[in-house]
Amino acid sequence: MREYLNFKQANCKNCYKCLRECPVKAITVIGDRARIRDDLCVLCGHCTGACSFNAKQVVNDIAAVKKLLGGKKPVIVSVAPAFVASFSPDFAAFRQALIKLGFADAFETADGAREVSARYHDLLESGRYRNLIASACPSIVRLIRLYYPEALPYLAPVVSPMVAHAKLLRAQFPDGKLVFVGPCIAKKREADESGLIDAVLTFEEINAMFAEAGIDPAAMADGASTADGAAAQKNAARYYPINRGIIKSFDVFHKNYEYISVDGLARAKDVLGNIDTLSGMFIEMHACEFSCINGPCTLHKEKGGFIKATETVRSYAKTGQTALPPVSNTDLCCQYKKLADSRKTPSEEEIRKILAATGKLTPEDELNCGACGYDTCREKAIAVYNGMAEISMCVPHMRERAEGLSYDIIQNSPNGIFALDKDLVITEINERAAQLLGGVKTMLKGETLDKYTNPADFYAALYDNEFFTAKKVQLEHTGKWVEATIRKVRNQDMLFCIMKDITEDVDYNTRINKIKEETVAAADEVVKKQMRVVQEIASLLGETTAETKIALLKLRDTVATQERDDK
Repeated sequence: MREYLNFKQANCKNCYKCLRECPVKAITVIGDRARIRDDLCVLCGHCTGACSFNAKQVVNDIAAVKKLLGGKKPVIVSVAPAFVASFSPDFAAFRQALIKLGFADAFETADGAREVSARYHDLLESGRYRNLIASACPSIVRLIRLYYPEALPYLAPVVSPMVAHAKLLRAQFPDGKLVFVGPCIAKKREADESGLIDAVLTFEEINAMFAEAGIDPAAMADGASTADGAAAQKNAARYYPINRGIIKSFDVFHKNYEYISVDGLARAKDVLGNIDTLSGMFIEMHACEFSCINGPCTLHKEKGGFIKATETVRSYAKTGQTALPPVSNTDLCCQYKKLADSRKTPSEEEIRKILAATGKLTPEDELNCGACGYDTCREKAIAVYNGMAEISMCVPHMRERAEGLSYDIIQNSPNGIFALDKDLVITEINERAAQLLGGVKTMLKGETLDKYTNPADFYAALYDNEFFTAKKVQLEHTGKWVEATIRKVRNQDMLFCIMKDITEDVDYNTRINKIKEETVAAADEVVKKQMRVVQEIASLLGETTAETKIALLKLRDTVATQERDDK
Protein backbone atom coordinates (compact mmCIF):
# COMPACT_ATOMS: atom_id res chain seq x y z
CA MET A 1 0.00 0.00 0.00
CA ARG A 2 1.46 3.30 -1.05
CA GLU A 3 1.69 6.32 1.23
CA TYR A 4 -0.60 9.29 0.69
CA LEU A 5 1.09 11.62 3.15
CA ASN A 6 4.83 12.13 2.86
CA PHE A 7 6.65 12.52 6.16
CA LYS A 8 9.83 14.59 6.35
CA GLN A 9 11.44 13.27 9.51
CA ALA A 10 14.15 15.94 9.56
CA ASN A 11 11.46 18.66 9.77
CA CYS A 12 9.70 17.17 12.80
CA LYS A 13 10.26 19.26 15.94
CA ASN A 14 8.61 16.82 18.36
CA CYS A 15 5.91 19.33 19.34
CA TYR A 16 2.98 16.84 19.29
CA LYS A 17 0.81 19.39 17.48
CA CYS A 18 -0.08 16.94 14.71
CA LEU A 19 -1.08 14.36 17.31
CA ARG A 20 -3.26 16.89 19.12
CA GLU A 21 -5.01 17.74 15.85
CA CYS A 22 -5.40 14.15 14.65
CA PRO A 23 -9.03 13.17 15.41
CA VAL A 24 -8.23 9.43 15.40
CA LYS A 25 -4.70 9.58 16.89
CA ALA A 26 -3.23 7.70 13.95
CA ILE A 27 0.25 9.07 14.62
CA THR A 28 3.08 7.23 16.33
CA VAL A 29 5.64 9.27 18.27
CA ILE A 30 8.73 7.18 18.99
CA GLY A 31 12.30 8.39 19.29
CA ASP A 32 11.15 12.02 19.39
CA ARG A 33 9.76 11.78 15.85
CA ALA A 34 6.18 11.49 14.61
CA ARG A 35 5.14 8.93 12.02
CA ILE A 36 1.74 8.42 10.41
CA ARG A 37 0.10 5.03 10.85
CA ASP A 38 -1.40 4.45 7.40
CA ASP A 39 -3.57 1.58 8.63
CA LEU A 40 -5.24 3.87 11.19
CA CYS A 41 -5.27 7.13 9.21
CA VAL A 42 -8.52 8.39 7.63
CA LEU A 43 -6.59 10.96 5.50
CA CYS A 44 -8.57 13.93 6.77
CA GLY A 45 -5.47 16.10 6.27
CA HIS A 46 -5.68 17.83 9.65
CA CYS A 47 -2.03 17.05 10.40
CA THR A 48 -0.82 18.71 7.18
CA GLY A 49 -2.45 21.97 8.15
CA ALA A 50 -1.40 21.70 11.79
CA CYS A 51 2.31 21.15 11.18
CA SER A 52 4.11 24.50 11.19
CA PHE A 53 7.29 22.93 9.79
CA ASN A 54 5.80 21.15 6.74
CA ALA A 55 6.91 17.80 8.09
CA LYS A 56 3.79 16.20 6.60
CA GLN A 57 2.93 16.77 2.95
CA VAL A 58 0.41 15.27 0.56
CA VAL A 59 1.92 12.85 -1.95
CA ASN A 60 2.22 14.58 -5.33
CA ASP A 61 0.75 12.82 -8.37
CA ILE A 62 1.57 15.45 -10.99
CA ALA A 63 4.31 13.30 -12.51
CA ALA A 64 1.92 10.34 -12.84
CA VAL A 65 -0.69 12.51 -14.58
CA LYS A 66 1.90 13.98 -16.94
CA LYS A 67 2.87 10.44 -17.87
CA LEU A 68 -0.79 9.71 -18.67
CA LEU A 69 -1.01 12.87 -20.78
CA GLY A 70 2.08 11.76 -22.68
CA GLY A 71 0.47 8.45 -23.57
CA LYS A 72 -1.65 7.56 -26.58
CA LYS A 73 -4.96 7.13 -24.77
CA PRO A 74 -7.28 10.10 -24.09
CA VAL A 75 -7.28 11.35 -20.50
CA ILE A 76 -10.71 12.33 -19.17
CA VAL A 77 -11.18 14.47 -16.06
CA SER A 78 -13.89 14.26 -13.40
CA VAL A 79 -14.03 17.64 -11.62
CA ALA A 80 -15.45 17.91 -8.09
CA PRO A 81 -18.13 20.61 -7.78
CA ALA A 82 -16.06 22.42 -5.11
CA PHE A 83 -13.87 23.73 -7.97
CA VAL A 84 -15.99 26.89 -8.21
CA ALA A 85 -14.72 28.08 -4.81
CA SER A 86 -11.07 27.67 -5.80
CA PHE A 87 -11.09 28.53 -9.50
CA SER A 88 -13.45 30.19 -11.97
CA PRO A 89 -17.16 29.81 -11.08
CA ASP A 90 -17.76 28.64 -14.63
CA PHE A 91 -17.23 25.02 -15.61
CA ALA A 92 -17.01 25.83 -19.31
CA ALA A 93 -13.97 28.02 -18.64
CA PHE A 94 -12.39 25.45 -16.33
CA ARG A 95 -12.97 22.72 -18.92
CA GLN A 96 -11.23 24.78 -21.59
CA ALA A 97 -8.26 25.32 -19.28
CA LEU A 98 -7.98 21.57 -18.70
CA ILE A 99 -8.18 20.84 -22.42
CA LYS A 100 -5.46 23.41 -23.04
CA LEU A 101 -3.37 21.62 -20.44
CA GLY A 102 -3.61 18.43 -22.51
CA PHE A 103 -6.66 16.58 -21.23
CA ALA A 104 -9.07 15.19 -23.82
CA ASP A 105 -12.20 16.37 -22.02
CA ALA A 106 -13.63 17.20 -18.59
CA PHE A 107 -16.96 16.57 -16.89
CA GLU A 108 -18.49 17.46 -13.55
CA THR A 109 -18.49 14.88 -10.78
CA ALA A 110 -21.91 16.30 -9.93
CA ASP A 111 -23.25 14.06 -12.72
CA GLY A 112 -22.27 11.08 -10.58
CA ALA A 113 -23.60 12.81 -7.45
CA ARG A 114 -27.00 13.17 -9.07
CA GLU A 115 -27.14 9.40 -9.53
CA VAL A 116 -26.04 8.83 -5.93
CA SER A 117 -28.76 11.14 -4.59
CA ALA A 118 -31.32 9.12 -6.50
CA ARG A 119 -30.08 5.96 -4.78
CA TYR A 120 -30.29 7.68 -1.36
CA HIS A 121 -33.89 8.60 -2.12
CA ASP A 122 -34.72 4.99 -2.99
CA LEU A 123 -33.19 3.78 0.29
CA LEU A 124 -35.30 6.24 2.26
CA GLU A 125 -38.41 5.16 0.39
CA SER A 126 -37.70 1.53 1.22
CA GLY A 127 -38.28 2.20 4.92
CA ARG A 128 -35.62 -0.39 5.85
CA TYR A 129 -33.38 2.06 7.71
CA ARG A 130 -34.05 3.38 11.19
CA ASN A 131 -31.34 5.94 10.43
CA LEU A 132 -29.48 6.52 7.18
CA ILE A 133 -25.98 7.98 7.00
CA ALA A 134 -25.03 9.47 3.64
CA SER A 135 -21.58 10.78 2.81
CA ALA A 136 -19.55 11.55 -0.29
CA CYS A 137 -16.48 11.63 1.96
CA PRO A 138 -14.08 8.64 2.03
CA SER A 139 -12.68 9.88 5.36
CA ILE A 140 -16.12 9.48 6.95
CA VAL A 141 -16.61 6.05 5.40
CA ARG A 142 -13.20 4.88 6.66
CA LEU A 143 -13.90 6.39 10.10
CA ILE A 144 -17.06 4.28 10.37
CA ARG A 145 -15.48 1.10 8.99
CA LEU A 146 -12.45 1.31 11.28
CA TYR A 147 -13.60 3.04 14.47
CA TYR A 148 -17.41 2.86 14.58
CA PRO A 149 -18.40 -0.49 13.03
CA GLU A 150 -21.61 -0.39 15.07
CA ALA A 151 -22.76 2.37 12.70
CA LEU A 152 -22.18 0.27 9.54
CA PRO A 153 -25.85 -0.90 9.38
CA TYR A 154 -26.84 2.74 9.00
CA LEU A 155 -24.28 3.65 6.33
CA ALA A 156 -25.91 3.94 2.89
CA PRO A 157 -24.57 1.08 0.73
CA VAL A 158 -23.87 3.39 -2.19
CA VAL A 159 -20.56 4.36 -3.80
CA SER A 160 -19.33 7.93 -3.64
CA PRO A 161 -20.11 10.45 -6.42
CA MET A 162 -16.48 10.14 -7.62
CA VAL A 163 -16.76 6.38 -8.07
CA ALA A 164 -20.27 6.67 -9.53
CA HIS A 165 -19.03 9.22 -12.08
CA ALA A 166 -16.05 7.00 -12.89
CA LYS A 167 -18.43 4.16 -13.72
CA LEU A 168 -20.41 6.44 -16.00
CA LEU A 169 -17.28 7.74 -17.74
CA ARG A 170 -15.86 4.23 -18.13
CA ALA A 171 -18.99 3.28 -20.01
CA GLN A 172 -18.63 6.36 -22.21
CA PHE A 173 -14.85 6.18 -22.69
CA PRO A 174 -13.89 2.51 -22.35
CA ASP A 175 -10.36 3.09 -23.69
CA GLY A 176 -9.69 6.35 -21.87
CA LYS A 177 -7.75 7.16 -18.73
CA LEU A 178 -9.61 8.80 -15.85
CA VAL A 179 -8.31 11.52 -13.53
CA PHE A 180 -10.25 13.02 -10.64
CA VAL A 181 -9.62 16.61 -9.52
CA GLY A 182 -10.80 17.76 -6.09
CA PRO A 183 -9.88 19.30 -2.72
CA CYS A 184 -9.45 15.99 -0.88
CA ILE A 185 -6.49 13.79 0.10
CA ALA A 186 -8.62 10.75 0.96
CA LYS A 187 -9.86 10.57 -2.65
CA LYS A 188 -6.39 9.35 -3.65
CA ARG A 189 -6.77 6.18 -1.59
CA GLU A 190 -10.41 5.75 -2.57
CA ALA A 191 -9.45 5.99 -6.24
CA ASP A 192 -6.75 3.35 -5.83
CA GLU A 193 -9.11 1.01 -3.99
CA SER A 194 -11.85 1.47 -6.61
CA GLY A 195 -9.65 0.35 -9.50
CA LEU A 196 -11.63 2.70 -11.76
CA ILE A 197 -9.57 5.88 -11.55
CA ASP A 198 -6.01 6.17 -12.79
CA ALA A 199 -4.94 9.22 -10.78
CA VAL A 200 -6.19 11.92 -8.45
CA LEU A 201 -5.03 15.53 -8.46
CA THR A 202 -5.81 17.94 -5.66
CA PHE A 203 -6.77 21.52 -6.43
CA GLU A 204 -3.29 22.52 -5.28
CA GLU A 205 -1.69 20.12 -7.76
CA ILE A 206 -3.83 21.12 -10.73
CA ASN A 207 -3.23 24.76 -9.88
CA ALA A 208 0.53 24.08 -9.95
CA MET A 209 0.14 22.53 -13.39
CA PHE A 210 -1.82 25.56 -14.59
CA ALA A 211 0.88 27.88 -13.24
CA GLU A 212 3.65 25.88 -14.89
CA ALA A 213 1.84 26.05 -18.24
CA GLY A 214 0.90 29.73 -17.83
CA ILE A 215 -2.84 29.00 -17.89
CA ASP A 216 -5.39 31.04 -15.94
CA PRO A 217 -8.78 29.25 -15.80
CA ALA A 218 -10.58 32.50 -14.95
CA ALA A 219 -9.20 34.10 -18.12
CA MET A 220 -10.68 31.30 -20.22
CA ALA A 221 -14.24 32.42 -19.55
CA ASP A 222 -14.46 34.68 -22.61
CA GLY A 223 -13.43 31.91 -24.98
CA ALA A 224 -15.64 29.20 -23.46
CA SER A 225 -19.25 28.60 -24.37
CA THR A 226 -21.60 28.67 -21.41
CA ALA A 227 -23.83 26.30 -23.36
CA ASP A 228 -21.01 23.80 -23.62
CA GLY A 229 -22.11 20.33 -22.52
CA ALA A 230 -23.40 19.85 -19.01
CA ALA A 231 -22.39 23.35 -17.95
CA ALA A 232 -25.70 24.71 -19.22
CA GLN A 233 -27.77 22.08 -17.44
CA LYS A 234 -29.04 22.69 -13.95
CA ASN A 235 -27.90 20.04 -11.51
CA ALA A 236 -28.91 20.19 -7.85
CA ALA A 237 -26.09 17.77 -7.01
CA ARG A 238 -23.69 20.72 -7.44
CA TYR A 239 -24.68 21.58 -3.86
CA TYR A 240 -22.72 18.55 -2.59
CA PRO A 241 -19.55 20.44 -1.48
CA ILE A 242 -21.40 22.63 1.06
CA ASN A 243 -23.22 21.87 4.31
CA ARG A 244 -26.63 20.29 3.65
CA GLY A 245 -25.49 19.88 0.04
CA ILE A 246 -26.74 16.29 -0.23
CA ILE A 247 -30.02 17.29 1.38
CA LYS A 248 -30.42 20.20 -1.04
CA SER A 249 -30.01 17.81 -3.97
CA PHE A 250 -33.29 16.11 -3.07
CA ASP A 251 -36.52 17.09 -4.77
CA VAL A 252 -38.71 15.17 -2.34
CA PHE A 253 -38.30 14.65 1.41
CA HIS A 254 -39.62 11.57 3.13
CA LYS A 255 -41.94 12.50 5.98
CA ASN A 256 -40.61 9.80 8.32
CA TYR A 257 -37.09 11.29 8.50
CA GLU A 258 -35.46 14.37 9.91
CA TYR A 259 -32.68 15.69 7.67
CA ILE A 260 -29.54 16.99 9.37
CA SER A 261 -26.00 17.79 8.30
CA VAL A 262 -22.93 17.04 10.42
CA ASP A 263 -19.59 18.59 9.49
CA GLY A 264 -16.18 18.02 11.06
CA LEU A 265 -14.79 14.77 12.41
CA ALA A 266 -15.28 15.80 16.04
CA ARG A 267 -19.04 16.21 15.53
CA ALA A 268 -19.17 13.11 13.34
CA LYS A 269 -17.51 11.02 16.07
CA ASP A 270 -20.00 12.30 18.63
CA VAL A 271 -22.95 11.32 16.43
CA LEU A 272 -21.49 7.95 15.45
CA GLY A 273 -20.73 7.09 19.06
CA ASN A 274 -24.41 7.59 19.91
CA ILE A 275 -26.02 6.43 16.68
CA ASP A 276 -28.05 3.69 18.36
CA THR A 277 -29.84 6.28 20.46
CA LEU A 278 -31.20 8.01 17.33
CA SER A 279 -34.19 7.14 15.21
CA GLY A 280 -35.74 8.51 12.03
CA MET A 281 -32.65 10.52 11.05
CA PHE A 282 -31.13 11.11 7.62
CA ILE A 283 -27.61 12.23 8.49
CA GLU A 284 -25.39 13.88 5.90
CA MET A 285 -21.77 13.71 7.07
CA HIS A 286 -18.62 15.59 6.07
CA ALA A 287 -15.14 15.12 7.56
CA CYS A 288 -14.18 18.74 6.91
CA GLU A 289 -15.80 21.59 8.77
CA PHE A 290 -18.00 23.52 6.32
CA SER A 291 -17.75 20.49 4.02
CA CYS A 292 -15.63 20.12 0.85
CA ILE A 293 -15.24 23.85 0.23
CA ASN A 294 -12.89 23.73 3.22
CA GLY A 295 -11.02 20.61 2.13
CA PRO A 296 -7.33 20.21 3.06
CA CYS A 297 -6.19 21.00 -0.51
CA THR A 298 -8.60 23.83 -1.25
CA LEU A 299 -6.95 27.01 -2.54
CA HIS A 300 -8.98 29.29 -0.24
CA LYS A 301 -9.15 32.06 -2.80
CA GLU A 302 -12.45 33.44 -1.54
CA LYS A 303 -11.84 36.49 0.66
CA GLY A 304 -15.09 35.93 2.50
CA GLY A 305 -13.98 32.51 3.71
CA PHE A 306 -16.41 29.60 3.79
CA ILE A 307 -19.43 31.95 3.77
CA LYS A 308 -18.40 33.42 0.43
CA ALA A 309 -17.42 29.98 -0.87
CA THR A 310 -20.85 28.65 0.11
CA GLU A 311 -22.50 31.53 -1.70
CA THR A 312 -20.40 30.83 -4.81
CA VAL A 313 -21.39 27.15 -4.84
CA ARG A 314 -25.06 27.99 -4.28
CA SER A 315 -25.04 30.49 -7.15
CA TYR A 316 -23.37 28.02 -9.47
CA ALA A 317 -25.78 25.21 -8.53
CA LYS A 318 -28.68 27.39 -9.67
CA THR A 319 -27.24 28.02 -13.14
CA GLY A 320 -28.60 26.31 -16.24
CA GLN A 321 -32.02 25.97 -17.74
CA THR A 322 -33.11 22.38 -17.34
CA ALA A 323 -32.86 20.12 -14.33
CA LEU A 324 -31.84 16.67 -15.51
CA PRO A 325 -33.21 13.55 -13.77
CA PRO A 326 -30.98 10.53 -13.14
CA VAL A 327 -30.67 8.57 -16.35
CA SER A 328 -28.33 5.69 -15.54
CA ASN A 329 -29.10 2.13 -14.53
CA THR A 330 -25.51 1.59 -13.49
CA ASP A 331 -25.08 -0.51 -10.36
CA LEU A 332 -23.86 1.85 -7.65
CA CYS A 333 -24.30 -0.48 -4.69
CA CYS A 334 -21.42 -1.04 -2.29
CA GLN A 335 -21.39 -3.11 0.87
CA TYR A 336 -19.01 -1.50 3.35
CA LYS A 337 -17.31 -3.93 5.71
CA LYS A 338 -15.54 -3.47 9.01
CA LEU A 339 -11.79 -2.79 8.84
CA ALA A 340 -9.48 -4.52 11.31
CA ASP A 341 -7.97 -2.37 14.04
CA SER A 342 -4.47 -3.71 14.73
CA ARG A 343 -4.24 -2.06 18.14
CA LYS A 344 -4.54 -4.18 21.29
CA THR A 345 -6.56 -3.41 24.38
CA PRO A 346 -4.49 -3.52 27.58
CA SER A 347 -5.84 -4.75 30.89
CA GLU A 348 -6.61 -2.33 33.68
CA GLU A 349 -3.53 -3.56 35.53
CA GLU A 350 -1.32 -2.82 32.52
CA ILE A 351 -2.81 0.65 32.16
CA ARG A 352 -2.24 1.40 35.87
CA LYS A 353 1.37 0.21 35.56
CA ILE A 354 2.04 2.59 32.64
CA LEU A 355 0.32 5.46 34.45
CA ALA A 356 2.39 4.80 37.55
CA ALA A 357 5.56 5.24 35.48
CA THR A 358 4.61 8.89 35.10
CA GLY A 359 3.67 9.40 38.74
CA LYS A 360 -0.07 8.85 38.25
CA LEU A 361 -0.89 6.52 41.09
CA THR A 362 -4.52 7.58 41.58
CA PRO A 363 -7.22 8.99 39.29
CA GLU A 364 -6.64 12.36 40.92
CA ASP A 365 -3.09 12.35 39.54
CA GLU A 366 -4.37 12.14 35.96
CA LEU A 367 -4.30 15.72 34.73
CA ASN A 368 -5.70 14.96 31.26
CA CYS A 369 -3.99 18.16 30.12
CA GLY A 370 -3.57 17.05 26.49
CA ALA A 371 0.02 18.33 26.26
CA CYS A 372 1.18 14.95 24.94
CA GLY A 373 -1.40 15.07 22.14
CA TYR A 374 -3.84 12.64 23.71
CA ASP A 375 -7.09 13.77 25.32
CA THR A 376 -6.62 11.73 28.49
CA CYS A 377 -3.80 10.10 30.40
CA ARG A 378 -5.46 6.71 29.98
CA GLU A 379 -5.67 7.16 26.21
CA LYS A 380 -1.97 7.96 26.15
CA ALA A 381 -1.22 4.91 28.34
CA ILE A 382 -3.04 2.70 25.83
CA ALA A 383 -0.94 4.25 23.05
CA VAL A 384 2.22 3.46 25.03
CA TYR A 385 1.05 -0.12 25.40
CA ASN A 386 0.60 -0.34 21.61
CA GLY A 387 4.03 1.13 20.89
CA MET A 388 2.59 4.38 19.51
CA ALA A 389 3.82 6.68 22.27
CA GLU A 390 6.54 6.94 24.89
CA ILE A 391 6.44 7.49 28.63
CA SER A 392 8.53 10.63 28.18
CA MET A 393 5.72 12.32 26.24
CA CYS A 394 4.04 13.23 29.54
CA VAL A 395 5.09 16.88 29.63
CA PRO A 396 4.02 17.72 33.24
CA HIS A 397 5.76 14.58 34.55
CA MET A 398 8.96 15.25 32.62
CA ARG A 399 8.92 18.91 33.62
CA GLU A 400 8.41 18.01 37.28
CA ARG A 401 11.15 15.43 37.00
CA ALA A 402 13.53 17.86 35.28
CA GLU A 403 12.76 20.62 37.77
CA GLY A 404 13.28 18.25 40.70
CA LEU A 405 16.54 16.98 39.25
CA SER A 406 17.75 20.48 38.48
CA TYR A 407 16.80 21.69 41.93
CA ASP A 408 18.62 18.84 43.65
CA ILE A 409 21.72 19.28 41.49
CA ILE A 410 21.84 23.04 41.96
CA GLN A 411 21.05 23.08 45.66
CA ASN A 412 23.52 20.32 46.46
CA SER A 413 26.27 21.49 44.19
CA PRO A 414 29.60 22.33 45.88
CA ASN A 415 29.74 25.32 43.55
CA GLY A 416 27.82 28.55 43.91
CA ILE A 417 25.12 28.90 41.26
CA PHE A 418 22.75 31.80 40.66
CA ALA A 419 20.64 33.31 37.87
CA LEU A 420 20.08 36.96 36.97
CA ASP A 421 17.52 38.80 34.88
CA LYS A 422 18.32 41.60 32.42
CA ASP A 423 18.53 44.11 35.29
CA LEU A 424 21.01 41.87 37.10
CA VAL A 425 18.48 41.07 39.78
CA ILE A 426 19.13 37.69 41.40
CA THR A 427 16.20 35.41 40.50
CA GLU A 428 17.55 32.05 41.68
CA ILE A 429 20.47 31.18 43.96
CA ASN A 430 21.72 28.20 45.90
CA GLU A 431 23.04 28.17 49.45
CA ARG A 432 26.68 27.93 48.41
CA ALA A 433 26.45 31.02 46.21
CA ALA A 434 24.85 32.95 49.06
CA GLN A 435 27.75 32.00 51.33
CA LEU A 436 30.32 33.10 48.77
CA LEU A 437 28.59 36.42 48.14
CA GLY A 438 28.22 37.04 51.86
CA GLY A 439 24.45 37.03 52.26
CA VAL A 440 21.46 34.91 53.18
CA LYS A 441 19.82 32.90 50.40
CA THR A 442 16.28 34.05 51.18
CA MET A 443 17.44 37.68 51.32
CA LEU A 444 19.55 37.60 48.18
CA LYS A 445 16.68 36.66 45.85
CA GLY A 446 15.35 39.90 44.43
CA GLU A 447 18.52 41.86 45.23
CA THR A 448 20.70 43.44 42.54
CA LEU A 449 24.11 41.88 42.09
CA ASP A 450 26.05 45.14 42.39
CA LYS A 451 25.44 45.10 46.16
CA TYR A 452 27.68 42.07 46.46
CA THR A 453 30.23 42.16 43.66
CA ASN A 454 31.43 44.16 40.69
CA PRO A 455 28.81 43.67 37.90
CA ALA A 456 31.06 44.75 34.98
CA ASP A 457 31.65 41.22 33.68
CA PHE A 458 27.95 40.42 33.90
CA TYR A 459 26.96 43.49 31.88
CA ALA A 460 29.57 42.51 29.28
CA ALA A 461 28.04 39.04 29.02
CA LEU A 462 24.49 40.40 28.83
CA TYR A 463 24.93 43.20 26.32
CA ASP A 464 28.26 42.57 24.55
CA ASN A 465 28.04 38.77 24.38
CA GLU A 466 31.39 38.51 26.16
CA PHE A 467 31.17 35.24 28.01
CA PHE A 468 33.66 34.24 30.69
CA THR A 469 34.85 30.81 31.71
CA ALA A 470 36.74 30.24 34.96
CA LYS A 471 37.71 33.87 35.38
CA LYS A 472 39.58 34.46 38.66
CA VAL A 473 37.66 36.98 40.76
CA GLN A 474 37.89 38.11 44.40
CA LEU A 475 34.50 38.81 45.98
CA GLU A 476 34.28 42.08 47.82
CA HIS A 477 32.13 41.17 50.84
CA THR A 478 33.80 37.92 51.80
CA GLY A 479 37.22 38.27 50.22
CA LYS A 480 36.74 34.83 48.76
CA TRP A 481 38.52 33.94 45.54
CA VAL A 482 36.39 32.18 42.90
CA GLU A 483 36.61 30.96 39.34
CA ALA A 484 33.50 32.50 37.79
CA THR A 485 31.81 31.10 34.67
CA ILE A 486 29.26 33.55 33.24
CA ARG A 487 26.85 32.60 30.44
CA LYS A 488 23.78 34.10 28.81
CA VAL A 489 20.71 31.86 28.59
CA ARG A 490 19.96 31.17 24.93
CA ASN A 491 17.18 33.32 23.45
CA GLN A 492 16.57 35.04 26.79
CA ASP A 493 17.79 38.15 28.54
CA MET A 494 19.04 36.11 31.48
CA LEU A 495 22.42 35.12 32.84
CA PHE A 496 23.62 32.30 35.01
CA CYS A 497 26.87 32.14 36.92
CA ILE A 498 28.77 29.24 38.40
CA MET A 499 31.36 30.10 41.06
CA LYS A 500 34.00 27.63 42.15
CA ASP A 501 35.65 28.51 45.46
CA ILE A 502 39.42 28.59 44.93
CA THR A 503 40.26 30.53 48.11
CA GLU A 504 42.25 27.65 49.64
CA ASP A 505 44.16 27.23 46.40
CA VAL A 506 44.91 30.92 46.29
CA ASP A 507 45.99 30.91 49.98
CA TYR A 508 48.07 27.79 49.42
CA ASN A 509 49.74 29.35 46.43
CA THR A 510 50.43 32.48 48.45
CA ARG A 511 52.08 30.40 51.17
CA ILE A 512 54.06 28.46 48.60
CA ASN A 513 55.21 31.67 46.98
CA LYS A 514 56.27 33.08 50.37
CA ILE A 515 58.19 29.90 51.11
CA LYS A 516 59.81 30.13 47.73
CA GLU A 517 60.83 33.70 48.35
CA GLU A 518 62.21 32.84 51.80
CA THR A 519 64.05 29.83 50.36
CA VAL A 520 65.57 31.93 47.61
CA ALA A 521 66.67 34.53 50.14
CA ALA A 522 68.18 31.85 52.42
CA ALA A 523 69.93 30.23 49.49
CA ASP A 524 71.29 33.59 48.43
CA GLU A 525 72.69 34.19 51.95
CA VAL A 526 74.27 30.73 51.99
CA VAL A 527 75.88 31.36 48.64
CA LYS A 528 77.22 34.64 49.87
CA LYS A 529 78.69 33.03 53.01
CA GLN A 530 80.23 30.26 50.95
CA MET A 531 81.81 32.79 48.70
CA ARG A 532 83.34 34.57 51.69
CA VAL A 533 84.70 31.27 53.03
CA VAL A 534 86.17 30.44 49.65
CA GLN A 535 87.75 33.82 49.45
CA GLU A 536 89.23 33.49 52.97
CA ILE A 537 90.56 29.99 52.21
CA ALA A 538 92.04 31.28 49.03
CA SER A 539 93.65 34.14 50.93
CA LEU A 540 95.10 31.84 53.56
CA LEU A 541 96.35 29.43 50.95
CA GLY A 542 98.00 32.32 49.16
CA GLU A 543 99.94 33.49 52.26
CA THR A 544 101.20 29.98 53.16
CA THR A 545 102.45 29.37 49.70
CA ALA A 546 104.45 32.61 49.71
CA GLU A 547 106.09 31.83 53.06
CA THR A 548 106.99 28.33 51.89
CA LYS A 549 108.59 29.75 48.78
CA ILE A 550 110.72 32.18 50.79
CA ALA A 551 111.84 29.40 53.19
CA LEU A 552 112.81 27.10 50.33
CA LEU A 553 114.74 29.86 48.59
CA LYS A 554 116.61 30.62 51.80
CA LEU A 555 117.39 26.89 52.26
CA ARG A 556 118.68 26.67 48.67
CA ASP A 557 120.88 29.67 49.10
CA THR A 558 122.24 28.31 52.40
CA VAL A 559 123.06 24.92 50.87
CA ALA A 560 124.74 26.57 47.89
CA THR A 561 126.93 28.79 50.09
CA GLN A 562 128.01 25.85 52.24
CA GLU A 563 129.04 23.85 49.18
CA ARG A 564 131.27 26.70 47.93
CA ASP A 565 132.98 27.00 51.31
CA ASP A 566 133.76 23.30 51.37
CA LYS A 567 135.63 23.60 48.12
